Amino acid sequence: MKFWNILKARRLGIDTQKEHVAYVRADSHVIISEGFEALARVRIKKARLSIVASLHIVHSNLLSRGELGLSEMACASLNVKDGDKIEITHLEPLVSLGYIRAKIYGKSIDDKGINEIVDDVVKGNYSNIHLSSFITAFAGAHMNLNEIISLTKAMIRSGDRIHWKEKVIVDKHCIGGLPGNRTTPIIVSIVSALGLTMPKTSSRAITSPAGTADTMEVMAPVNLSMEKIKEVIGKQGGCIAWGSGANLSPADDILIRIERALDLDSEGQLIASVLSKKVAAGSTHLVVDMPFGETVKLRSIEAANHLKILMEQVGHAVGLKLKVVVTDGSQPVGVGLGPSLEAMDILAVLKNENNAPQDLKERSLLLAGELLELSGYSKLGKGYENAEKVLYSGDAYKKFIAICNAQGGFTEPQFAKYRHNILAPKSGTIQFIDNRKISRIAKLAGAPDHPSAGIQFYSPVGKKVKKGEVLYTIFTETTGELEYVLQYVNIEKGIISVK
Repeated sequence: MKFWNILKARRLGIDTQKEHVAYVRADSHVIISEGFEALARVRIKKARLSIVASLHIVHSNLLSRGELGLSEMACASLNVKDGDKIEITHLEPLVSLGYIRAKIYGKSIDDKGINEIVDDVVKGNYSNIHLSSFITAFAGAHMNLNEIISLTKAMIRSGDRIHWKEKVIVDKHCIGGLPGNRTTPIIVSIVSALGLTMPKTSSRAITSPAGTADTMEVMAPVNLSMEKIKEVIGKQGGCIAWGSGANLSPADDILIRIERALDLDSEGQLIASVLSKKVAAGSTHLVVDMPFGETVKLRSIEAANHLKILMEQVGHAVGLKLKVVVTDGSQPVGVGLGPSLEAMDILAVLKNENNAPQDLKERSLLLAGELLELSGYSKLGKGYENAEKVLYSGDAYKKFIAICNAQGGFTEPQFAKYRHNILAPKSGTIQFIDNRKISRIAKLAGAPDHPSAGIQFYSPVGKKVKKGEVLYTIFTETTGELEYVLQYVNIEKGIISVK
């Protein structure tokens, strides 16, 4: 440790989410001797602990000349207290950035390059700018099959893996983009009630008003350790957990955070993200729901079939028995859009309530049936029937509550405090729904950060409505958010077409 690179730590209480950030005065002896500039990537050490951080230069009396300010995330990673001695040095060159630059200029990356990139991502060596360049370089259809396979395998190796004693471990995933398509908790309840093992590790929302983990968290804890997941599976055969909590494919969680900020989801990274999580969770049999429609991720049946082939090829390469089911993505599924509102739909289906959304129920039974057939539990053509029986018997609901209790306890979802009805401007028939704009309304209302915010949607394609009839209801936690989202609704055209 070089004495001239030593500063005293000071916790500033600044939340930078998952990024390590350090703060030093401009006239500090370290800045003068090392020539650090703002936003430089630096290595910070305390004893044997080390992190990479983005450096911010302070031109005020926030810090003394001998202090190093640290964000909350940096303090936690280094386990520092005010006054601890900290060493700050230049970051060694990142060789892996050369591979990203090569990709930007159209060159392919081999296994070695992708492994080095993923390794640096997991170690925290990349800033948000570096991560953004990596995601952008691979965006669209810019990854070939070998690169996608390499990325998937590297992301699997980046974290822990769960190994199960059962030979058949089933799973289901939807590629996303379709608001309200929250079939997973229903499917887990059905197949685990029939004795299959389904350790479902789900993600949070990237570009939607809610991810499965966001919705499930309204009803039960989802931030489960690997030990807790195994405990729940041992008791109930199924669980619905947030994948990040179990350290499964941690590189994926880091990339998703940036993809969410960029509102970007690329083909190759989507496949690697999905399949790396499944293999790491120990899955052997996987059904993938792939919606296509004019305003979802996949705009055409041709795009869906292209991605279907790619995903099946990568799945085979990493040892998964996989079936992709291409489904209708022309309009939202269910009534609720947002964590609590989608949770209400799930419970209505599981309880067999008369007003339960039929489209959510039918899609859940279809996918559960496909999973039962893929796993060998049901004969071909009998999966839907077997799934339907366990749902209508009430066994699926009992299993769901048991899973929630095993994960930490069941909680009823709640409505947000404020609501506003959006009315039909004229009489006619619903002709078209823009899924992206509907999702945006739910997000502007506060979902998923405010779990009870979002939309209840009552206007499927083909429905006849009268002028003044409620098309959907917006729910928010604050009046300010309600006013903000209504400005968008009043300005934006083409959200719902009535003719």
